[in-house]
Amino acid sequence: MRVSVWDTYVKRDDGNVMHFDILVSSTTTDEATIFSFGNDYLKSKSIYNKMLSTKECRLCHMEQATEDVEKEILKKGYFIIEMENCN
Repeated sequence: MRVSVWDTYVKRDDGNVMHFDILVSSTTTDEATIFSFGNDYLKSKSIYNKMLSTKECRLCHMEQATEDVEKEILKKGYFIIEMENCN
């Protein structure tokens, strides 16, 4: 499966910047859908006061998904790769 990688940066209340990637099927192109996936992830981290937009989240590149990533995307629509300050 080809996936689109959306590079995402969100400033937390403590001043640190969370950096994570949202991976979706390359056929998923609706930005509102992709932002909602990111917002779901933020809620899972108990961050409720941030809403993603093109300011925080942009298409970076496309790549071939690993088997594990593909399974998760087929299951829930997206996969998150935590990069910095996500915990």
